[in-house]
Amino acid sequence: MKLGLHLSIAGTIDTVVDRAVERRCDTLQMFSRNPRAWRSKKLSSAEVEIFREKLKQSGIRPVFVHTPYLMNLASPKEDVYRKSVEVLEEELRRVAELGVRYVVTHLGSHLGYGKKEGFKRIIASVNNCFSEVNNKAILILENTAGTRNSMGSSFEDIRYITSRIDDGERIGVCLDTAHAFAAGYDLVSRGAVALMLRRFDETIGLKNLKLVHLNDSKGGLGSRLDRHEHIGMGKIGERGFRNILKSSLGQLPLILETPIDERRSDVENLRLVRELAE
Repeated sequence: MKLGLHLSIAGTIDTVVDRAVERRCDTLQMFSRNPRAWRSKKLSSAEVEIFREKLKQSGIRPVFVHTPYLMNLASPKEDVYRKSVEVLEEELRRVAELGVRYVVTHLGSHLGYGKKEGFKRIIASVNNCFSEVNNKAILILENTAGTRNSMGSSFEDIRYITSRIDDGERIGVCLDTAHAFAAGYDLVSRGAVALMLRRFDETIGLKNLKLVHLNDSKGGLGSRLDRHEHIGMGKIGERGFRNILKSSLGQLPLILETPIDERRSDVENLRLVRELAE
């Protein structure tokens, strides 16, 4: 089982590998820059070299770089849209520089202008970035919880986007369990997990599923509430995660994005997932 966490790059970027090793991660997710700013600091050749060497020595694979929070590839606001496309281009270049392959992104919000306009902007932004950045980086689109005006909460919507990307070999999908549950995909019983996987396969294709964000949900089934919870403490519960981990989802890279609070540490969440998988 490839199990890991989203970890901080505070300090220098190579320290994220140290944090992953300390927590006994098999895989990891990270930001490559400040996630709350448009501008990024260029990585020095020394920083890149140290990161790549530590990663090689750790044996941690694969590594996923998540795009910054400010990005909105569906935005009708021209300045936000332009900056979002620029940041995505930078991230596609930066992962290659760091010696990793995967960039994970949210699909954003149409802000009331309608899904049709949101689709158009997302598809254009990805195709434009792929034409500008010709490398082996793979962009992974993450499903959403279905909050108001958000894009990509249904498998059909994700398929609509991926089927219109010019270079289909460079696109993949991330399934966030908390988002899927909040959007109305039941993940508690064994039969429900099997049904969800069948629907995913028929709509998007399981071969395109590259990553699972393993999170419990604070909100109930179909609540459209985007709030992550510790594994087993939310509405999916331990029963749900046992069934998720026994399914083909358990064979994919699993990244936890659980809360950081006094109730349970990230290491304890990892330990519980391993226990449930056994």
